[in-house]
Amino acid sequence: MASSEDNPARPAPGVRLCALADLADPGTRGFRFREGSRLFAGFVLREGEAVRGFVDSCPHAGWPLSALDDRYLTRDGRHILCAGHGALFALDGACVAGPCAGETLSPWPVVVRGGEVFTA
Repeated sequence: MASSEDNPARPAPGVRLCALADLADPGTRGFRFREGSRLFAGFVLREGEAVRGFVDSCPHAGWPLSALDDRYLTRDGRHILCAGHGALFALDGACVAGPCAGETLSPWPVVVRGGEVFTA
């Protein structure tokens, strides 16, 4: 199976995603990119001034984590939730409960420059 890094729809480094101020703290925002018939899905998570990016794919089942746009976190904002089967991930992407315990979300490198979030 090809990795998301081999996906031609994965955006190149330097693509502006959003302003840091557009993300709640903690908060998330999903992004979709298309190249022909290929799709890349990722999301960013803000925790304080830190922003992490993840590929939007459950390591257990391969489906998107969120059933609703930009709703990746539990109500209390302490975990990332897989809407498909309820797995919980720490904010660093490590699965802490569910069928993928011990696995991690695939990172999607992002960087904050001048109050803006970009792909890295």
